Amino acid sequence: MNETLELLALAYQYPQAGSVRWLFDGLKDVPKGAVKAHLERFAQALSHLTLSEREELYTRTLDLTPLTAPYVGYAVYGEDYRRGSLMAALNRAMQEAGIDLAGELPDHLSPVLRYLAVAPQPLPELLQILPPALKQIEHTLRALEPTNPYLSLLEATQEVVAAYIKAHPPVLAGQGR
Repeated sequence: MNETLELLALAYQYPQAGSVRWLFDGLKDVPKGAVKAHLERFAQALSHLTLSEREELYTRTLDLTPLTAPYVGYAVYGEDYRRGSLMAALNRAMQEAGIDLAGELPDHLSPVLRYLAVAPQPLPELLQILPPALKQIEHTLRALEPTNPYLSLLEATQEVVAAYIKAHPPVLAGQGR
């Protein structure tokens, strides 16, 4: 599952030369099933675009529209103080886990997914908000642009996150495992 989380994290990064090839290479390690099918659709759609077209698609989908931006804290909390609290906790946890934010905010899906791939016990709040955040982003994007290839990526991410949470249920304060 960790390799799939890393592959998903890569897919949420700004496109660059070779990134589609990296996606296809990474797909070799993804088990057959719904996640692989969603990721193959995403990679296939991107493979038909030039780098500048992929950059434009990324920017239009994940940068310019706040409601579809890949910031899980924003998707759930908006600009509420709870997002700031989450980002502070994520920032500390990611530093402890050795995650390089690569210029992103700590609630961006790319570092969040890389964090999940390495954290032995991720922040419970993150595991609680991640499914509704992904659902909200997907729902908004589907309403705005129902043929956008990033929908396949969001569907794959939701499948992986659901499996991850099932395998690593959040431990809330005052609870034991």
